[in-house]
Amino acid sequence: MGLTISKSMPLAISALDFRALRQKMISSNIANVDTPYFRSRDIQFEDVLAKEARTLQNNHSQLALAKSSPMHLDPVQSKENMHASYFFRGTHPTRNDGNNVDIDIESTEMSKNSIMFEALTNAIKKQAMIYKSVIDASGKIQ
Repeated sequence: MGLTISKSMPLAISALDFRALRQKMISSNIANVDTPYFRSRDIQFEDVLAKEARTLQNNHSQLALAKSSPMHLDPVQSKENMHASYFFRGTHPTRNDGNNVDIDIESTEMSKNSIMFEALTNAIKKQAMIYKSVIDASGKIQ
């Protein structure tokens, strides 16, 4: 897998993946603005990332599993439940053709998502530059 720079790096990379997925979903909504009966979709992943962040910080909010026998198995911690939830946006009024895509809302959501994607990318780059400068400086010491 390679060098892990920090405990938060996998979380930032997952956030980038989710942001890219959301960008595709918003683009799909915009592309289907004239498709009859198309309902705009969105993705929610903030809860998933918050849960993963608590796990990384060892700040578990779950109760420990009570075992009545030493023969009982420990619970399996799985990454499989790290899925974002898809939903239909139902707050937009539906037009006569059954389509509820609003270009203004989709453009705003796309802009917000792009800004968050760029902020995550810059944070990852900055963190990598810090480690690179430490490595460069350690090579100069003799």
